[in-house]
Parts: sequence; structure tokens; C-alpha cells
Amino acid sequence: MRPAATLTAGLACFALAACAGARKPDERLPTAYEAPRGAAVSPTLPATALEAWWTQFGDPQLDTLIDQALKQSPDARSAAARLREARVTADSALIAFLPQGNASGSTKETHTTQTSGTVINIPGFSSSGTSTTSTGNLNVSWEVDLFGRIFAVAKAAKGDAAAARFDYEATRSSLAANVADTYFQARGLAIQLEDANETVRIESDLSRVAEEKARRGLGSTADADRVAGDLAQAKAQAASLAAELQATQRTLLVLVGRGIEPTASVPIGTTIGQVPQVPATLPSDLLARRPDVREARARIASQVGRKIYDELAFFPTFDFTPGIGVQKVKQPGYSSGTRYWSIGAQVTQPVLSIPKLLADLKAQDARTEQAVIAYEKAVQTAYGEADSALVRLDSDRRRVDLLTDGEARARRAFDASRTGYARGLNDLQTTLGAEQTWRSTRSQLTGAQVQALRRAVQTYKALGGGWPASATPTDKEAR
Repeated sequence: MRPAATLTAGLACFALAACAGARKPDERLPTAYEAPRGAAVSPTLPATALEAWWTQFGDPQLDTLIDQALKQSPDARSAAARLREARVTADSALIAFLPQGNASGSTKETHTTQTSGTVINIPGFSSSGTSTTSTGNLNVSWEVDLFGRIFAVAKAAKGDAAAARFDYEATRSSLAANVADTYFQARGLAIQLEDANETVRIESDLSRVAEEKARRGLGSTADADRVAGDLAQAKAQAASLAAELQATQRTLLVLVGRGIEPTASVPIGTTIGQVPQVPATLPSDLLARRPDVREARARIASQVGRKIYDELAFFPTFDFTPGIGVQKVKQPGYSSGTRYWSIGAQVTQPVLSIPKLLADLKAQDARTEQAVIAYEKAVQTAYGEADSALVRLDSDRRRVDLLTDGEARARRAFDASRTGYARGLNDLQTTLGAEQTWRSTRSQLTGAQVQALRRAVQTYKALGGGWPASATPTDKEAR
């Protein structure tokens, strides 16, 4: 036995020396974003504004919809259930190291009737009558952890629970962003529908003017027919936008957990609102603020715990098995009671299974490395998304400013041209050209405003907004 024990210990030490530890992930980030620190970023806005970023839009209806979604939507409730499951699973893994055992008991009653011969009735035996036998046992098994396996399991369990918590927060963050994005899509469609209805009204006025001028001989019937065609197109566009708006309202209701309510229960206004600023942050803040990055970090801790557990599999296990019991026998003219206890111990030392344990450890080492790589990718992805969102948001805000001025000028030009056409100072072609320019600019402005709002949502999410970072497990707890 001594040579075998020496060989086993040597192989265990070799395995631990070869596989102990995990590579430190590369989480280097630039000291600042490349995105311009323009009007989109406010140096005075506190970082806490990221936690409930939707309140920065100053829209009570949006606040209500997101609050409802976080409380009652299927996605939020499903994420909460997964979190509860992960926490119970983590507790169960640690409970396995406590003494385990079950109490058992039984009773048996026997009725015997002797039909012939002499009835024998002596202490301990009766050929006729009723006998009762009752037993009770409590058997316990307990693995005595001498090498710290429970600490390895606890590390993995804490990592899993922390990862589940961050996944829960990431789900809620994405849900809030999806609600806001859909809400602003609906708001843009409502504005476009209002613009389309205004276009219908304008085309109707032009159509009456063109028909009146044709009736008086001041214009051709071709002009009236052309305006009538534009009016039909405007009405068709309005009908299409109304259907699209209704479908988007239904999507919004499903997101907030009110999918069976009528779409009229979520009215959509036609004011676009201002694009809020985002707080000035550093790339390094993403390591703490982004829930997906925190989840990836927790996954490393979980895999490291499993790796340590696999390393400890080379060492012996000690099982302690105490037990107690009682038995009572009752027969006619006789009864007895017995109490007993037992104690046992078992030692298991891997010998022939060491090659398999080595293979398992190498596989776990590879899984740990995958977790490290996944974390590094999450860090780089987070920076890329945040920097790109900031660049695009700044560009969208500048585009909105330019188109706002252009739309106002185009509207004034069209109003002047329409007045001139009604007075006979302009021809129809000039008026329609001015109208087309204004309508095109107005459509671009609405699209740019909606895109800027949606980009602001993306930026808040990319910066790690939507969840209170101070309320989550710390990195130290997850390691």
C-alpha cells in the first residue's frame, strides 16, 4: 500500500502544479472615449442618472410604461424566476456538505391462531396470539472535508448566483430599453401620421383651388387631375401609417405585460420632445456598470471554483457513518426492547481513476480559459458599443439641429408659394415643387428626431444604464 500511496500523492501534486490558478484576464481600456464630447454629453450630470435613465426624457407616460414592464411583463417575471432558481441551486450545492441522513421506522403486527395441538407460549415465542414488532433507525452519512472542497463549491456557487443576478439585471435593462425604443417608434409614427393627415388637408385645399381655377378657365384640368392624384397618394400614406402605428402600439402593450388590452389604452402623443444628455463617464466605468460584463466576470469565478474542486478530487475522501436504532417486540406474556448504535468510517483514495481525473481537470482548465476569453470579449464589446453610440448620438443631435432650421425655411417657402398660386402669381408646378421640398425636409426631420431619441436609449444602455450598480453583489463577493 505504501508505494501506491506515494504514487497517488505524486500524481496529485503533479496535477495541481500543472493546472493550479487561472490566467488574469486582459481588461485594459482606453483612458477616454474617442467620441467627441459635444452637446450630447453633460459633464455636470451625475452618473446616478444612468440608473433610471428613462426619467431624463421628461415623459411621464414613458416612466409609467417602463415601471409597469419591470413589474409585470413576462420577461421580467421570467428573469426573476431564473434568479430564484439560481440562488436555491447555489444553496443546495453547499447543503450537500452537511450531514445527510434519514430516519426510518416500521411496525409489524402478526396474528397467529393454532388450529390443533398444544399451544406453546414461552418467553420469546408463542404459537398462537398477537405479536408486534416495532423498529426505528437514524442513519447518517457525512463527508468530513479536510481539504476545503466546500470552499471550492462555495466559490462556484457564489459565482453562479452572482452571474444569475447580473443576467437578471441585464434582462431588465434590455426590457426598459426595448420599451423606450418601441415607444419612440410609436411616437415617430404618430407624428408621421399627423403630418400625413396635414398633407391630406393641404392637398385637399390645393385640389379645390385647382378645380375652381379649371372651372373658371384660369387653369387646365390636367393641373386638377395631378393634384387629385397627389391627394389619393397622401390618403393612402395616411392609412398605411395608421395601421403601422396600431401594430406598434400592440407590440408596446405586449412588452409591458398588457398584451390583451385594446391599443387605445396606450395613447401616443405627437410631440417629439428633447433628446437628453448623457453623463460624462470613463471607459473603465463599464467594468462596474455593464451587467453583461459583470456577469462574464462572475462566470470566471464560477469556473475557477469548479477547477479547484476538480483539483481536490485527487485527494482522499473521508466518510463518517454513525447510526442509532431501537427495536421493541411484544408477544403474549413477553415483551422486550433493544437499543443500539453504530459508527463507521470509510476512506477513498483515487488510484486507477487518476488518468480520468487528469483528463477532467484539463477539460475544466479549458472551460476556465473560455470564461476568461468571454470576459475579455465582453469588455471590448462594451467599449465598442459605448464609443460608437456616443459618436452616433452626437451626430444625430447635430443633424436634428440642421434639419430643424431647414424645415422651418422650407415651410415658409411653401406657404408663400401656395398663397401666390391661390392669387394667380405662381403656377402649379412651382407650388408643388415647394410643397415637395417642405414635405421631404419635414419627413427627414421627424426621422432624425426619432432616431436621436432611440440613439439616446441605445447610448444609455451601452453605458450600463438601467440598473442600480450599488445594489448588486460586488466583484469581491463573486470571486
